[in-house]
Amino acid sequence: MLGYEALKGVIGMSEAIDLQETALRHEADGKTFVSPKFNTDFGTGSMRVLVAADHAAGYLATKAYHIIEGVGVRYVVTLYRLKDGEVLAILDGQLITDLRTGAASGVLARRVRLSGPVTIGLIGSGNQARTQLESLAAVYSVRSASVYSPTPANRERYAQEMSARLGFPVAPVDSAQAAVSGQPVVVTASSARTSEPVLRGEWLDACRLLCAVGNTRAQFAEADVRSFSGAKLVVTDSPHAFEEAGELIAVARENAVPPSRRATLSQVVTGRAFIPPEGRIAFKSVGTALQDLA
Repeated sequence: MLGYEALKGVIGMSEAIDLQETALRHEADGKTFVSPKFNTDFGTGSMRVLVAADHAAGYLATKAYHIIEGVGVRYVVTLYRLKDGEVLAILDGQLITDLRTGAASGVLARRVRLSGPVTIGLIGSGNQARTQLESLAAVYSVRSASVYSPTPANRERYAQEMSARLGFPVAPVDSAQAAVSGQPVVVTASSARTSEPVLRGEWLDACRLLCAVGNTRAQFAEADVRSFSGAKLVVTDSPHAFEEAGELIAVARENAVPPSRRATLSQVVTGRAFIPPEGRIAFKSVGTALQDLA
């Protein structure tokens, strides 16, 4: 069993992005299997289980994560070798989850070109918001960032920590609109569990790349329909995303984004989907076991 501390620093963000791209090419070539998510509630919490196999790489992984009410979330990843089914490792999945979610945004950011140093607006100040900013800073030259979290101490701590870690100023601000307005790159990594979006499309006139990674549940939404309907292309990391995430369920229900303006991350990586040279590109991540496996 490899715990959280044993995994810290083993893989850097640029390498994580490279590994995601390799797995996505295998997916595009039909050499992978990714299951739908299995969800169950057991009264005092819930469990979600994911499975993926990469036949080109020779491995299979499962991830199980459970929520206990009033306690929090724990993640466990199990790695198998496909040729003989041997269990190779059992790993704490928190760092893997944070790293692969950040890296998925980095994969797309590499293909959404922005000239000169960029600024970034973030909603959320938790682990996901940290790896999102780290991933974008691995792709872009970043001049500065702004962050909003409803808890002032959290956003101030985030700003201090990430400024020191990444070497550019990160400023805490007192509203979601102030964080994202006028920003060419916007991230939502909110932990809010509500159907009331924290991001409004009307704030995104200057946005070239939107990465919405906080919500993966059908009953919640962190960005409104306009955030996606106003995009030239909506990219997802899973073909199941329009059935899993509340934001995209609403988009589909309102027919707000036709199939011609949708693509998967693997299609983008292999050039089967074209990134428009102008306008907003919106990315919605629901996470897959293939990302964990990579």
